[in-house]
Amino acid sequence: MKNNRKQIFLIIGSLLALILLVWYFTKPGENKTSVVEVAAKKGIFKITVTTTGELEARSSEKIFGPSPTLLREARIWQLKIDDIIPDGTIVDSGDYVAQLDRTELTNKLKDQEIDIEQFQNNFTKTQLDTTMELRAARNELINLRYALEEAQIAVDQSIYEPPASQRQVQIEFDRAGRSLDQAERNYSLKYEKAVANMSEVATALRKKQIEFSKFIELSKEFTVKAPKSGMVIYQRDWDGKKRGIGSSISSWENVVATLPNLREMITKTFVNEIDISKVKVGQAVEIGVDAFPEKKFTGQVIEVANIGEQMRNSNARVFEVKIEVNEYDSIIRPAMTTKNTIITEVIDDVVSVPLEAINNLDSIQYVFVGNKRQQVVVGKSNENEIIIREGLSAGELVKLSPPEKPESYKLVLLPAELMAKIREEKQVLRPVNEGDTMQPKQVQPRSGDRVPRGDGQGRRGGKK
Repeated sequence: MKNNRKQIFLIIGSLLALILLVWYFTKPGENKTSVVEVAAKKGIFKITVTTTGELEARSSEKIFGPSPTLLREARIWQLKIDDIIPDGTIVDSGDYVAQLDRTELTNKLKDQEIDIEQFQNNFTKTQLDTTMELRAARNELINLRYALEEAQIAVDQSIYEPPASQRQVQIEFDRAGRSLDQAERNYSLKYEKAVANMSEVATALRKKQIEFSKFIELSKEFTVKAPKSGMVIYQRDWDGKKRGIGSSISSWENVVATLPNLREMITKTFVNEIDISKVKVGQAVEIGVDAFPEKKFTGQVIEVANIGEQMRNSNARVFEVKIEVNEYDSIIRPAMTTKNTIITEVIDDVVSVPLEAINNLDSIQYVFVGNKRQQVVVGKSNENEIIIREGLSAGELVKLSPPEKPESYKLVLLPAELMAKIREEKQVLRPVNEGDTMQPKQVQPRSGDRVPRGDGQGRRGGKK
């Protein structure tokens, strides 16, 4: 009985303790939110455009397939890559790179062999025919010479014959002479004809043999080898796809792969049409490689496209920008992804705060400083920070997010004379063209809204 009563007291005590704990942790009270404060800093302010790019060699040696001329002569327009070494393989001069499909060429070689056999047979037949024809003509000449000699003997013996008989024998002699003369001229013509016929069939045979030898030479080029030492990088088609096993090359564009010069690298990126007016040739660039976050490189813009293009699978229009990498490092390779921070403008000796610190009330922009809301005049911005032209000094602590009951903080406005002067400066400095960044337009948000990141100049870098 005592044990049961003891267990009941223990259960009741546990329940009371649990209730007290729940009450303690859920009791109503003031939830004070901790607000992070940062100091306004003074110094150099960089305005940047950040993009994503891809590394590639500034120059490279192309590894070609078979000769385009020989391919077109063979009427071969497309060739499939049967085998190719892995992308990024290091090779020496003369090393194997790829093997192309020989099926079509093999069929054409068989056809060529049949044609050559036919031409060879035709050559032999023509040779035999002309030989027999000329032999018969030569035999006829011999017989006609004998006939002329016999006629001459008859003439010599006819001196004792009557004049009529002599005349008849003389006529036979003259006829034999004319026949021999005609036969000799005919033989000369037959000989020239035979020479022409033999030349014709010999030329046709030789032409076919040369064509066949070109096919043999072409077949050797179906095994592609490296022209020099380097790293093999697959060639890309017009759609950006790499030419690997199963891809095709044509008789017009027969590049199988490339050997890039890894000591001179560029990163190719795309900048959208909003930011492209800020990017100029010669601007400095800070480059990071995604594969090696600890590595940092520098570069400069070397080329900006004049004409935009449609981004694939997007409605955005972008402009191609090429950036030269200043440093060489053996770890970086073509096709690696880079983060490029293009420094479009550097402003010295200005006060700046994080974008998150700026708040808006109608047309007034302000920051929380201590127990007040201090009006400020902002200037240009980058992706993370914004310049404070008036209303704040370096070192003052500003809140990054509004505190509780922000309306309880006193709003301190700048002097009217100062604001009037600033408005006059804006009227003077406002550019004629909207694309001019001499004095940026300020977005006027709704009451209570936060300033958009970058004040219209932030992360718009094109992404490939």
